[in-house]
Amino acid sequence: MYHIILIHHGVTRSFTERNTELEKQCDSVQNSVELVVNKLVYLFNFTLMNFKVEELNESQNFRQILAIHYSDLIPFIFKYLKNITFVTFLFWSVCIAFLLIAVLLRSSVSTSLNTLVHSLLGFVVFPILIIPFHESLHIIPYYLSGARSIRIGMDLKQYIFYVTAHRYVASPVQFITIALVPFAAISMLVIILIFSLPGLWKWSLSAFLFIHATMCAGDFALLNFYYINRDKKIYTWDDADEKMAYFYEKLD
Repeated sequence: MYHIILIHHGVTRSFTERNTELEKQCDSVQNSVELVVNKLVYLFNFTLMNFKVEELNESQNFRQILAIHYSDLIPFIFKYLKNITFVTFLFWSVCIAFLLIAVLLRSSVSTSLNTLVHSLLGFVVFPILIIPFHESLHIIPYYLSGARSIRIGMDLKQYIFYVTAHRYVASPVQFITIALVPFAAISMLVIILIFSLPGLWKWSLSAFLFIHATMCAGDFALLNFYYINRDKKIYTWDDADEKMAYFYEKLD
């Protein structure tokens, strides 16, 4: 590095000192940029830098915080639905709002055989028919994030259906997106149909809107688990053969 002395109006300044200061400032800016970039990569990582199961198990940078068998999902769901946070408050508020919409629309139609038919559609038929579509909406973000061994399962004893990606490690935002997509997409679609279709269809669809929201309770319980542990970077993977779900905290 050249050492140049500038004399101007009796003031001597060293370019070396100024360069040192600039280098420090540049290093500080670079570190800040790298920190922001790393955060963005961490948050929006759908295809890059996916960890392997072996890395979570063997690396000292990860610590297992939860292992849960699929047969124990219902107690887990109830535990985290009862834990009142912003997530559960939002979930129950949406459910109540959807229920009120259904009640208001029901009060606007007279009771008849057609009303009973549409009630059956909204409370039973549509919720059953939507299950494959709901689960497929979990599959799409899984696939986009790089998962390939994706499986659909059910446990009729617990009245649950689920989608899992065998031995695929999902980052927090990947998992949150996977959990939210069916609820958001189906709710928006049904609300549009309620405003678009006439008469009794408004009633049956509003009833279905409420029932489908309650069907998403498991998704919101998992979201609440992440929210309660929002100070941690949680990565998760499933062993679909053993029907086990594992959650790890990234320590660095």
